[in-house]
Amino acid sequence: MPRLARLRLVTGAATAVVAVGVLAASPAAADTPTVSQPHIVAHFDLAAGQSPENITVEPDGSADLTFASARQVAHVTPDGRTTIRATLPEEPNANTPNLKAATVFGIARAHDGTLYVDYATGTDKTGVWRIAPDGGAPQQIAQLPANALPNGLALDERHGVLYAADSVQGVVWRVPQAGGAPVVWAKDTALDPVPVTGAGFGANGVKVHDGAVWVSNSDRGTLLRVPLRANGSAGPVETRATGLDHVDDFTFATPYGDTVLAALIGDNEVVVVRPDGTHTAVLTQADGLSNPTSLAVHDGTVYVDSAAYFTQRDPNLLLANVSCGPGH
Repeated sequence: MPRLARLRLVTGAATAVVAVGVLAASPAAADTPTVSQPHIVAHFDLAAGQSPENITVEPDGSADLTFASARQVAHVTPDGRTTIRATLPEEPNANTPNLKAATVFGIARAHDGTLYVDYATGTDKTGVWRIAPDGGAPQQIAQLPANALPNGLALDERHGVLYAADSVQGVVWRVPQAGGAPVVWAKDTALDPVPVTGAGFGANGVKVHDGAVWVSNSDRGTLLRVPLRANGSAGPVETRATGLDHVDDFTFATPYGDTVLAALIGDNEVVVVRPDGTHTAVLTQADGLSNPTSLAVHDGTVYVDSAAYFTQRDPNLLLANVSCGPGH
């Protein structure tokens, strides 16, 4: 969610959260993952548009990030060396909802190394794009409506589909992994942005986890679960947590269980969200966060990228150790 749209987020989020009911953060509990030894491994160039928006991790522990306004996908090694893997095509007539500028959002990785990204332009370039493992020019595999704002992106390789959370239309799109026509998979008021008082960003992060598609809603401060029915359709939307002020993207602490780590962009926090919906901060601005946007967990490490949209200071990639008890 780039800076131009986020300027309304700080003032609008409090009202948005009240609309769904505030669930106060609880004191640390025994089932809270332990996050320790946070350290920044890479600093990026804000003037060059290098605000990291979304992240996926490679098997070797390196990370692939989207640089929102630079329209780039960057590769960052564990020791912080950064190279540009791909640049999305320029759109001189961009009219992106909320933003006007062409913006790269979510990223997902297949097991063979293929990357998929959301690109929002307000034109026929809006949609899902594929980047081959060996590089080459990005290719559009699905076109979404020009008035869509595809944000988070998740890949379900088992069923050969991608899910894109549309922050403006308040829907989750399903796209064939091989490419083709997208369909509206889920639509519900719980996915919508908050009218008038919100920042204009509803459904944001999206993950496929344990028989469901999970979605965060930035304006409403909620974490949602949408069951995957046996026929592949969406079940009724369930609210799993509220009071997640300024929530952006999120990830699961482990592949098992429903404990979530979520980025609260306006609060400069990463919080752990327990299965009962309570949450506690585990990383803060004091650790180096500068408007965190997304997270990933790999091999006992949590990766957090900060876009510095509000602070305008030090976009970066932070790593920390994460360990969970047997209940996760």
